[in-house]
Amino acid sequence: MFRRHLSDDHGLVLVQKKDSRMEASIHMMFMWIDLGIIWINSDYFVVDSVLARRWKIAYLPKNPAKYVLETGVSHLADFHIGDKVRFDEM
Repeated sequence: MFRRHLSDDHGLVLVQKKDSRMEASIHMMFMWIDLGIIWINSDYFVVDSVLARRWKIAYLPKNPAKYVLETGVSHLADFHIGDKVRFDEM
């Protein structure tokens, strides 16, 4: 929150305890930039994505998710529902 810029190579992965629509919901209150949100289930499949607009109250995925990837808007086109993703430790 409160960021005015997000570098193109930055993002954040939020990890929930289990696949859930409600627990994977996000809000955009106090956000000064729009974000690309990609929801990923525990089997690492993309289950939903959205262009999250600043100051919107809430976004919920269409299907349960365990991971919420918050990234720049330009990355939304890189992910499609049904894609399998992998997380590598850096």
